Amino acid sequence: MKISVAAGWVETPLKQFVDDARVEIAVLLHATGQVLGQYGFARSIDVMTACALASAIHASSSELGRQLEGRPFSALHYTGRDRQIFLGAIPSQGNALLLLAVFDRESSLGLVQLFLEEFKARVAAAAPGTVTGQPPAIAEDFERELNRNLAQLFGRA
Repeated sequence: MKISVAAGWVETPLKQFVDDARVEIAVLLHATGQVLGQYGFARSIDVMTACALASAIHASSSELGRQLEGRPFSALHYTGRDRQIFLGAIPSQGNALLLLAVFDRESSLGLVQLFLEEFKARVAAAAPGTVTGQPPAIAEDFERELNRNLAQLFGRA
């Protein structure tokens, strides 16, 4: 399966992470839900849905962490019967990026966490610098698009 990227600098670090950690699905996204790069999805609606949900889960768990421990949770892990999901924060140029990874028995949480650290370093090295006066990463119609995607997900479109 091919990696699709919205930002060219994402391709090399994401491909290396997918290969090293042996994950089935990986998405690098802004904490706002905007996808930067993905691997493993067959349909774009699935990517949009995953990004919207990952963004919402991250926002909720960050606030929960602040309430419980005084600082946001930086990663979440869920083990299902056949697959596991990992959602981790990636610091980058003062912005929060998220990595959503889905893996099966061919990998493990330990491998994902090990290669996450290498991925963070690759992202930090590859990400473009912040430019003063640069427009915000969130598009003007982001909220409308997010609501539309959530409505589609829950069959209300």
